[in-house]
Amino acid sequence: MTVRVQSDPFDVGAELGSFAQDRTDVGAVVSFTGVVRDTKGDLQEMLIEHYPGMTERAIGKIADEAVQRWALADVLVIHRHGPLQPGEPIMMVATASAHRAAAFEAADFLMDYLKSRAPFWKKEVTTEGATWVDAKDADEDALRRW
Repeated sequence: MTVRVQSDPFDVGAELGSFAQDRTDVGAVVSFTGVVRDTKGDLQEMLIEHYPGMTERAIGKIADEAVQRWALADVLVIHRHGPLQPGEPIMMVATASAHRAAAFEAADFLMDYLKSRAPFWKKEVTTEGATWVDAKDADEDALRRW
């Protein structure tokens, strides 16, 4: 299991290739990449803040829970912090399992929990100014299915 919180950009293809390389014990590798989205066409940057150490521990606990709930061979979570531009990858989750259902479900679980429980603070900087992004009810609703 790998959890990385970093400011540096990452190459999604290279990360997934490395994660899946030489795996003969799994039948499924599932990945998801979150990208900074500019919904209104005025986003200049997304600023992601976190508490070093605390954030990694919180994500590690979420990943541990996924490993306990599903038969996973491996988990990868990468989340960036700092200023990000629209279109840049902001985070990536990958899961590996003997069977696709476990890999898909665990990746979905990780995404829902990372979205709502990983301690990150997001500020959108637009041409109109800067605004902290509030938690969304839809994200909390997504957790209820787990």
